[in-house]
Amino acid sequence: MEAPVTLITGTRIGIGRHLAGHYLALGHRVVGCSRKPADWTHERYQHCRADVSDEKAVKSMLSEIRRSYGRLDHLINNAGIASMNHSLLTPASSVSAILATNVIGTFLLSREAAKLMKQKRFGRIVNFSSVAVPLKLAGEAAYVASKSAVVAMTQVLAREFAELGITVNCVGPGPLGTNLIRSVPREKIDRVLAQQAIPRMGTFEDVANTVDFFLRPQSGYVTGQTIYLGGV
Repeated sequence: MEAPVTLITGTRIGIGRHLAGHYLALGHRVVGCSRKPADWTHERYQHCRADVSDEKAVKSMLSEIRRSYGRLDHLINNAGIASMNHSLLTPASSVSAILATNVIGTFLLSREAAKLMKQKRFGRIVNFSSVAVPLKLAGEAAYVASKSAVVAMTQVLAREFAELGITVNCVGPGPLGTNLIRSVPREKIDRVLAQQAIPRMGTFEDVANTVDFFLRPQSGYVTGQTIYLGGV
């Protein structure tokens, strides 16, 4: 069988970097993107410098995928940013940046990917939310709002894209050892973990396992779903 073509956003570091390596190891042809250059290479990896909230850049990236591969099987909307401050201390510029990357970026990538996926009447889109949504974490109002929007968007896109053979699902990780939480005090992380049924930090493998399930060809009857990890 021809190797799947998988687009992953935010592949320079963190979860995206791990997922890129994970799917390369499984034989996929992986296209990744970030606003900065990647400091790693692979013979089946293509890196694009792109801001996911920039409509022109997103369209250009998908056009390049169309020219290079003629198809797209999977989209993993991993790119995301956060600003963990009390609402009274959060400037409008931070809110705009969070919504631009987390919401507009997810929408633009999903829309343009679906245009390419529908040609083969097959596609898997996986978005990223967070356990911050069901836990309603204080100090993360803008971030929680953006990730709540991603969950709602996932449900609507699942209905819109179903007739095209495309599923749209969402994974909500708990705290992982990424740059996103590096500045968060340990006592705050411990309070979050205490609210989970499984009170430990998540791992990249935990996330990849859930994404694997959504990407499987056998998961064609699963769409519009969000799986929060850790048991929240």
